[in-house]
Amino acid sequence: MRLTDKVAFVTGAASGLGKAIAMRYAREGAAVAIADMDPDAATAAAKDIETAGGRAVGLACDVTDEGQVDAAVAATVARFGGVDVLVSNAGIQIIHPVEEFSFAEWKRMLAIHLDGAFLTTRACIRHMYASGRGGSVIYMGSVHSKEASLLKSPYVTAKHGLIGLAKTIAKEGAKHNVRANVICPGFVRTPLVDRQIPEQAAKLGISEDEVVKKVMLKDTVDGEFTTVDDVAEVALLFAAFPTNALTGQSLIVSHGWSMQ
Repeated sequence: MRLTDKVAFVTGAASGLGKAIAMRYAREGAAVAIADMDPDAATAAAKDIETAGGRAVGLACDVTDEGQVDAAVAATVARFGGVDVLVSNAGIQIIHPVEEFSFAEWKRMLAIHLDGAFLTTRACIRHMYASGRGGSVIYMGSVHSKEASLLKSPYVTAKHGLIGLAKTIAKEGAKHNVRANVICPGFVRTPLVDRQIPEQAAKLGISEDEVVKKVMLKDTVDGEFTTVDDVAEVALLFAAFPTNALTGQSLIVSHGWSMQ
């Protein structure tokens, strides 16, 4: 069990990628804080882990709210005695051509993806530094941390920004044995992606099947979606890696959709 005695704080963890990562961490011995906008879903996800024999707590947390973030991290430390791994995973998607984006939508996208990453990082690394145990900061980027696609200007901007944040935290955190890395998945069949299929079909004037085959998967080597388990495996690698040899990196998990 590669995360025995570790404590993980995972945002957006009541469903999708976040839940898969939280469940995998729990199976590897970590105590997990399920931080999510939906407190009932967070509690239910935590109960799923506890039913399986793990340790978890569900916490309501809007990652754009400084007070809520600090309180949720403090509650995690009080419950489990520290925090060793942060997975900044909370995110949303809004798609329009740039000329149709409202400023409010732009700001909301950047707030959730970038402000949320900053606030959770700041709250967690304070405890990582103070504990002397070090830790691992993991950002959920995207292939769009490296590439661009139509209709996603704020998402692409935010996901690119996470790489810069990770590199900075990797340099600042090194003397405290805190690592920072970015996971860059391709399209994963989560509710977030499922909602994009009809939206992109309407915006691009093509069928939903064409969105899947000609937009989402056309550049993969095998025509397959990345899975939540694929991403959770990389999240485990970053969380459990024992030295600063693996820090400041961004790893693409996309069935070859992007090769950088």
